[in-house]
Amino acid sequence: MMVTESLEAGPDRLSDALIRLVSVGKVFDDAPSSADQRGRKGRSTAGTNALTDVSLSIAKGEFVALLGPSGCGKSTILNMIAGFEKPTQGSVIVGGKDVIGPGPERGVVFQKPTLFPWLSVIDNVTFGARMAGIAPSVYLPRAEDYLRRVGLKGFERHAPWQLSGGMQQRVALARAWILNPSILLMDEPFGALDAQTRMMMQELVSGVWTLTGTTIVFVTHDVDEALYVADRILVMSARPGRILENLTVDAERPRDIEALAADPRIGALRRHILHRVRQEVRLSIEAFS
Repeated sequence: MMVTESLEAGPDRLSDALIRLVSVGKVFDDAPSSADQRGRKGRSTAGTNALTDVSLSIAKGEFVALLGPSGCGKSTILNMIAGFEKPTQGSVIVGGKDVIGPGPERGVVFQKPTLFPWLSVIDNVTFGARMAGIAPSVYLPRAEDYLRRVGLKGFERHAPWQLSGGMQQRVALARAWILNPSILLMDEPFGALDAQTRMMMQELVSGVWTLTGTTIVFVTHDVDEALYVADRILVMSARPGRILENLTVDAERPRDIEALAADPRIGALRRHILHRVRQEVRLSIEAFS
């Protein structure tokens, strides 16, 4: 069954939302052209309108996917929740407070693992905990537990270059989870992986999320990935990005990829999302052709 809710739907009441965006807009200043840099022209005051009037709310413990065409502002929303970017207008609120910068309660996993090549797996995983002044007696058992959960027990002393791409991304996941963040922000974390490894990572994240109850905001351009991992899918428009639809994925957990593919309700939802995203991709192409 396909369920479309109001754009701020999710928590029963807005006061229950862990994450809220209220009428958010974002305009990026355009970089000067080479002629501008040589001083031949005055700098243009025009900017790139990335987001317009984005409002959404996410409850504690939800797994929400942001889905849309390339350049629609998915990563910009994630970066504003993380505190890496500030909105041009509107408010970004986490835990009842305006976001003014990054914080340890918000872990981030990027498309590339961004590991320190000179540190071992265990030292990469514990880096944030060590910088936060947490005692080894606290962070070492926690690191070992998460490495076991992500299937890397026995690889603690390996260097990143000795691991496959999927294994490196599992290290990044353990590093993000070790500080027990209340929110995990994931920006196309499996986009660079092969199809088989990607499915394994999707199952891994879903399993650990079930155990931890961490609130996850997951950016993807892959409809099947969004349907497998998320409880809600926020479909975004072409730039300037806005939330077009708020769709509930009505599928029990734990999920099986083959069973999900055979479910007629999920099939109908998949066709609907594909149609909507294709429409937005066409609009994006037409706007720049």
